[in-house]
Amino acid sequence: MRHLFQLLKNIIQSAHRSNGLVFFPFFQSASSYQLSYLRGDCKSAINVALLAFPQGMAYALIAGLPIHYGIIGSAIASISSAFFAKSNLITFGPTNATAVMLFTTFASLGLPEGQKLEYISVLVFLTGIFITIGSYFRTADLIKYVSRSVITGYITAAALFIILNQIPNILHLELGKDKGNFFQLIATVVQNLKYVHWPTLGMGLITLITFFLLHTKFNNLPNIAIVLVLVSLFSYLIDAHRFGIAFLPSIEESFLSFSFPSISFASIQMLTTTAIAIALLCILEGISIGKSLAIKKGAALNNDQAMYSIGMTNIVCSFFSGMPASGSLTRSSLNFHSGSQTVFSNLYSGILILIGIFVLGSLTEYIPLSALSVLVIIVGLSLLNKHAIRIVTRTTGSDAIVFIVTLFAGLYFSLDSAIYYGVGVSILLFLKKVAKPKLKEYAFNQKGDLLESEKTQRSIPEVSIVHVEGELFFGAADLFREQMRRIYEEPQLKIVILKMRNAYHMDASSVMALEELVRHMNKMGRYLILSEVRQDLLRVLNNSGVAEYIESRNIFLDDASNPTLSTAKALKRAKEHLGEKDPNVSIYVETKKS
Repeated sequence: MRHLFQLLKNIIQSAHRSNGLVFFPFFQSASSYQLSYLRGDCKSAINVALLAFPQGMAYALIAGLPIHYGIIGSAIASISSAFFAKSNLITFGPTNATAVMLFTTFASLGLPEGQKLEYISVLVFLTGIFITIGSYFRTADLIKYVSRSVITGYITAAALFIILNQIPNILHLELGKDKGNFFQLIATVVQNLKYVHWPTLGMGLITLITFFLLHTKFNNLPNIAIVLVLVSLFSYLIDAHRFGIAFLPSIEESFLSFSFPSISFASIQMLTTTAIAIALLCILEGISIGKSLAIKKGAALNNDQAMYSIGMTNIVCSFFSGMPASGSLTRSSLNFHSGSQTVFSNLYSGILILIGIFVLGSLTEYIPLSALSVLVIIVGLSLLNKHAIRIVTRTTGSDAIVFIVTLFAGLYFSLDSAIYYGVGVSILLFLKKVAKPKLKEYAFNQKGDLLESEKTQRSIPEVSIVHVEGELFFGAADLFREQMRRIYEEPQLKIVILKMRNAYHMDASSVMALEELVRHMNKMGRYLILSEVRQDLLRVLNNSGVAEYIESRNIFLDDASNPTLSTAKALKRAKEHLGEKDPNVSIYVETKKS
């Protein structure tokens, strides 16, 4: 046990020395701050706060949480990110995708309202811990291995969930808490259409028309906030309460409180899988947004530092009744284009949101629920990226399959499982694609050039020169073994020369397959010679002990200056073994199946 702890200590110390993280960069930012930055930072802070306030309410509504969770999450995330982020490219807060994942998670667990609010802080805390630990060990670059088809499928599923879950609010339908998956919810909504509350639907239509009129004429204004103000004023003037229209609750004065998450073994066991999925989603969202804006700015994004700031921001949010925080595309873009100069723009916007809660919190009771739901649907529709969907469904069959599997898993099971299903299928399809080493036979022509043979030129060979091309990892081992078997079982074949220059990533499985091949061929009185062997491949053969079975005299290293020289030497060695001056040498051809 003592040795184990020492090993862990060494790993952590090594990570600490190599990760290059700045754990509290706020003071660096403050020491270099100039008054000339103030105007741009304040302008962007005001614009972001005006957008974040209604968005926060919308995201809380999507997640099935009290609206102050979304607003507080936006405020605390913005403020805390200023202390841990070195770049102002990412604006933090709740997002559509994480909100939907929260809703589907708690729906699948079947938790009562009280327990749901109790577990939310634990979930956010675990999410932050996983992200922070990941940044400490520099795992941010692993995100690039997640297929865009997975991300597109997930976002599409999330958008469809967002849209469908708001329809009952617009129609004023009471569907109960257990709404089932996406398809079950559609059936439930259709069955209850006869109970539509027309005044509520009318208020939703008024909201929709107002938004599109403003969006058409004044696209650069914070239209979501303006629409909520206008519709709320209209509902107040007509006394919409008398029509039975539902309104949002007001935010209590005690909304802002500090408390440690009530962590227990049961809660960790229940929420770990979801926390990992949300952590992955937060990293994907945050880093992709940061990279895209960094390109526009002509700057570079430190992925590990960005990941660290996302993790620490979530940890802080867990102490203040916040939602999971990630990079928001809309708020980050608005912050960037509004002239943000430093991370202080996030600090200022968070403070403005808090002030807005204290000043306007009691007025949220004048906002019709259907009006906010319409705006949530508009946000959800903006997530349906037709261009991205067209690319992933038309580029390759594998991309289309990954997209469909991710989308269906998100709609039928849950959004957190969708990520795992999508990543799993994309890995399997990738492995299937690369686990097909190609074997081609070559021969020396009269000029001494090593050329691929045509099938029509094939004769029964004594020596077969086989060019191996592709990945030789565990997924390809069986195929490699089968292809080689068809070659060495030729009746008159005595020697096989394997050209290994373009064979990559040989692992234990393929090494064992090669060892079995050598032993079996030797029993049959046939021999294997390796040519064009790279140094890395030779090291694998030596470390595994397989080189002893092949014998060093039958292994010829690659010569970069003359690629065919190694194979020519191998052919000479084959002639020596045969005891013939000029043995028949022909080339085996593996026809590719269409």
